[in-house]
Amino acid sequence: MALAALLMPVGAIGDRWGRKPVLLCGLAVFAVGNLVAALATAPQLLIVGRVVAGAGAAMVMPVTLSVITASFPEEARGRAVGVWAGFAGAGGIIGLLASAVIIDDVTWPWLFAIPVALAVVAGLLAVAVVPNSHERGRGRFDTTGSILSVLAIGGLVLGIHEGPERGWSNILTLTGLAIGIIALVGFIVRELRTAHPLLDVRVFANRALSSGILALATVFGIMFGIFLTLMQFMQAVLGFSAVRGAVGLLPMALVMMTLSPIAPKASQRLGLRTMLVGGALLVGAGLVVMAEMVDTSSYWSIVPGLMLTALGLAATMTPATTAITGSLSRGQQGVASALNDTSREIGGAIGIALMGSIFNAQYRTGISAVAATLDPSQGKLVKDGIAGAAEVAQGLGRDGQPIITAARQALVDAWAGSMWVGAALALTAAALVIALSLGTKGRHDMAADVVLGDEPADNTDSATVICHEPALASVGASAGNGREY
Repeated sequence: MALAALLMPVGAIGDRWGRKPVLLCGLAVFAVGNLVAALATAPQLLIVGRVVAGAGAAMVMPVTLSVITASFPEEARGRAVGVWAGFAGAGGIIGLLASAVIIDDVTWPWLFAIPVALAVVAGLLAVAVVPNSHERGRGRFDTTGSILSVLAIGGLVLGIHEGPERGWSNILTLTGLAIGIIALVGFIVRELRTAHPLLDVRVFANRALSSGILALATVFGIMFGIFLTLMQFMQAVLGFSAVRGAVGLLPMALVMMTLSPIAPKASQRLGLRTMLVGGALLVGAGLVVMAEMVDTSSYWSIVPGLMLTALGLAATMTPATTAITGSLSRGQQGVASALNDTSREIGGAIGIALMGSIFNAQYRTGISAVAATLDPSQGKLVKDGIAGAAEVAQGLGRDGQPIITAARQALVDAWAGSMWVGAALALTAAALVIALSLGTKGRHDMAADVVLGDEPADNTDSATVICHEPALASVGASAGNGREY
């Protein structure tokens, strides 16, 4: 919640008062939060440490991307964003593997101690090589809009996360969703009326930006949902350890890190719409392949689906990120980067909630007949998940074998159901991107949406034309009227 809720205002602070100082401060806060978590002796202190680390991460994440978009020349920016996007996507898989190794071979506090060292190294590198950049003359900071954005994103993420666990009618779930929706409406009204908004919501009329947000939220939701369900499948059905399960996801990371940097060139040739739609369809196809696999005893039966999914993710992430950052002016790159990261966070929350809910519901349905034959306490454990079923089966000895067999089959069916839900999400996203691009002409769909730029020092009006090919952009000035385009 701290991470997702603070992204937008912190991104704007970096734009105004310096991206490098915010990056260094964020790394320091992140290190302190992880140190508190590593030394925690009670759950409450651990949670405090995680909240502080989340706030630090909110200072780091948008600034890393805005430093790239503000510092790299245009001819190198696409590849730089591609490298960033590839590691942003693969980072979750690398984190799973590192965490599994630490849990298996060391002790849990090292999960938080190692990021402290990494933050120190990143801080030293940032001091040495990261240039500082900021934008002046942007008017008064939108404090009210910032508070409303924190409440909107924080409330929505809270409600979406708690719904599958506590129930969608639970008071905490409903309160989070209500606060989020009310604050979101207030944020939109505020941003439309203020002279210096945190985020001019009119930019969502830009079809490239809206398509990028939609595609990015969808693919990250699917990716997070895959992490949640696939790890359980590999451990409970294939018998993998946590480390081996994480290693099983590494091919996805390698594909994303390898192909994301070259995605911008493909986008220039094929067009943004083709890349976003094609990427979403590849993701959906990969999930269908995994859902329909026949051999549930072999890891290699899911590799083709994993590769297709990873290829689709690589084809989508970089063009979507470029569309979002390219749709806002240079002076709003921190906000653009925060918008990019917020899309990922909300998409991830929705993906976990939706795919996780389907996964849990289908598992409980599949195992309910077996659970009904046990006493209530054992039946509850079996229905709670595969770990509970294994515990009950172990306690019953040989008589417990049918229970674990039924639980594994229920989990396989549930996992396939969650893959089909993910495929439906990908197909829906592809259809919506096509719908957003209706009415555009030519091969370079969604290529020339216009966004408002910063107000120059001489008070002339300015605008930035977002275009896939420089030849399509016309730059000129109308004589005598003081306006520059």
